[in-house]
Amino acid sequence: MSFYNLSSTSSGDLAAIAQITRDAGVNLDDCYQCGKCSAGCPLSDEMDLYPRKVIRMLQLGQVSAVLKSRAPWVCATCMTCTARCPQQIDIDSLMLSVRHAAKRAGLRPVREADIFDDLFMAGVRRYGKSNEALLAARFNLSSGHLFQDVLNAPKMAKRGMIGPSLHKVKDRAAMRRLFGRALRTTEGEKGDGI
Repeated sequence: MSFYNLSSTSSGDLAAIAQITRDAGVNLDDCYQCGKCSAGCPLSDEMDLYPRKVIRMLQLGQVSAVLKSRAPWVCATCMTCTARCPQQIDIDSLMLSVRHAAKRAGLRPVREADIFDDLFMAGVRRYGKSNEALLAARFNLSSGHLFQDVLNAPKMAKRGMIGPSLHKVKDRAAMRRLFGRALRTTEGEKGDGI
């Protein structure tokens, strides 16, 4: 059994936890540790901390361990945990908020997830849609996995997922404005950061 001295939680850690929960719109006190989130998570086998444990560690002030965890980076934000929560805690938003806090702290426990997330969002912001071939090529170059999924290209071409032209929405300027508004809302008016 582990014991934690809750009085040793620094004011910086408390401020970080407050920022994470504010960004996610979550009250950690609502969680009574029933475990339904972890039991339903399709990726829990790949996580070092189950969603329930992430919440518990934040409740106990252990933000540093949570920020270094792989769990928020492995989370697919499928919302199964949120749908199963009897307290209606938005756990997937909490995981995303922890991921953003870790990134601000210079921590990227799952480098590939960070690269993919940045490239995916940049592509959608630029074109309004995901261009699978372009995303795959950029990811492979950025991550150092140069030939990953190369054999999938013929199947993707056959299904019309890739081709000579990029998929774009008609009004890309409107998409960029929408991203700007969303970022100002989620980042407290910090601006256009993707």
